[in-house]
Amino acid sequence: MALIELRDIKKSFRMGDGELEVLHGVSLAAERGEFIAMMGPSGSGKSTTMNILGCLDTPTSGTYMLDGRDVAALDGDELATIRNEMVGFVFQGFNLLPRTSALANVEMPMLYSGVGARERRARAKEALERMGLGDRMDHDPSRLSGGQQQRVAIARGIVNRAPILMADEPTGNLDSRTSDEIMKLFQELNAGEGITIVLVTHEADVAAYARRILNFRDGVITSDVASRGVKGADAA
Repeated sequence: MALIELRDIKKSFRMGDGELEVLHGVSLAAERGEFIAMMGPSGSGKSTTMNILGCLDTPTSGTYMLDGRDVAALDGDELATIRNEMVGFVFQGFNLLPRTSALANVEMPMLYSGVGARERRARAKEALERMGLGDRMDHDPSRLSGGQQQRVAIARGIVNRAPILMADEPTGNLDSRTSDEIMKLFQELNAGEGITIVLVTHEADVAAYARRILNFRDGVITSDVASRGVKGADAA
């Protein structure tokens, strides 16, 4: 059974008196442990697809099965639970709370999971140490570089031990060297931890870290190709 399965997904948005369809029947399946990059120009449908995959939005029609469950059959509380337990998120803008320490930012998702204070603190410390930020835990975002902020965001995304990590343009605000460092971290999480990663990017050199590349254009998938993940950890 696929971990993620979209069947003929369509998505429309109301525009004035009419509707604009931005997804025109997207279908895909992903197994556990895949590393997928979704590419395409602005407006191609890749971010809309990711929002549906992350249960942040719902399709107009079609079926989304997540770990064998029909997402359309879930109520609001169940959707919130599945987002918290199944999916971690990393965004281009980091989305960290200002004037709040890196440690407290990473602890945040666990507040909604009912994790006790002592375990929250221990798991947040462990996640930050894995990101190489053991000496930056008490720093708020203003005292961290862009790369360090994104590492905090990744730690926050994995701290609930969700099997899926979704990243929307995670290197968009970073220079090329820092982008490479971040993408190598994603490779390590995928290869070492078995986390399924779905990445949105418009940059071919970022997509080259993935094992599978989906190309979007005009609301459909135009190609679905295997990649050797030749950059980063597999470059040798």
